[in-house]
Amino acid sequence: MKVVIQRVTKASVEIEGKINGAIGPGMMILVGIEAEDDMTDIEWLTAKIVNLRIFDDENGVMNRSIKDVNGDILVVSQFTLHASTKKGNRPSYIKAARPEISIPLYEDFKKILTRDLGKNIQCGIFGAEMKVSLINDGPVTIIIDTKNKV
Repeated sequence: MKVVIQRVTKASVEIEGKINGAIGPGMMILVGIEAEDDMTDIEWLTAKIVNLRIFDDENGVMNRSIKDVNGDILVVSQFTLHASTKKGNRPSYIKAARPEISIPLYEDFKKILTRDLGKNIQCGIFGAEMKVSLINDGPVTIIIDTKNKV
């Protein structure tokens, strides 16, 4: 699994002209799933996300987690995170998992992330045409790939 995490002051996802999810301060997370991903990737990644210290403490140092600041999370599926641009100019998405694999893993990711955060998260809809809006705070953007844990 690969995620792009952005610390935001607010974020939302719109589908067919309607807001499907919106948050205030917290994290906007784009998640891409590979065919080799499984529950061990999800468990490791969600624990990493909720404990990632990217929020400022009283001294302006990034020393607090999303749980520490009681922040919100918006999750959007993003198969293009696995784009390969090695050959030519048209990206290949061969590493991205097919829907029959990625949809159940995406649903499990949301469920486990909700559990680990201790409150509901906001989401896009898998495979939908979405318009994502956000205000990146900092800017702070972190990329995590479960295939590169070390």
